[in-house]
Amino acid sequence: MLSLNEIKVGKVIDVNNEPFLVTRTDHHKMGRGGAVLKVKLKNLINGNMLDKTFQGNDKTNEANTEKRKANFMYFDEDNANFMDNESYEQFSISLEAIGEKKKYLKEGTDVDVLYYDNNPVAIDLPIKMSFKVVSAPPGVKGNSAGNVTKQVELETGLLINAPMFINEGDIIKINTDSGEYSERA
Repeated sequence: MLSLNEIKVGKVIDVNNEPFLVTRTDHHKMGRGGAVLKVKLKNLINGNMLDKTFQGNDKTNEANTEKRKANFMYFDEDNANFMDNESYEQFSISLEAIGEKKKYLKEGTDVDVLYYDNNPVAIDLPIKMSFKVVSAPPGVKGNSAGNVTKQVELETGLLINAPMFINEGDIIKINTDSGEYSERA
């Protein structure tokens, strides 16, 4: 059982027998009143968002989850297909459950898969990933004062802003949390 102080961003809790990821917390302590914790939760099965308030001595259960390494293989119509790195079993996770993270998946990428009751429900990407730039407009000479960027297309089809010196064919690293250019690889 988790108390108010133990419910933190990144924890997975059980709400109505479904796993919810804590994405934001606001802890309030009113003068004479008890403590109140307002949390924003994301359902790991269907992606729905939920706001929940815990008061005083409220407790909640931590979800029965496990993380395992897996390798991304390919997309089909509705799913992303993976292979477990230890058992070599193949499994699918719906594109709806993966959400925006699908923009960063390329063949052969190792990810952490979150299992809830032995069913894969979500993935965690590495913080920084390398991608090849497939399309980059030329930098305009004399347009380099300050922090000037241009939009480039990566091998997965993702469009990001990168510095003017990045050219087609370069390998760059992207921060998968923010979706921003990080450095040259």
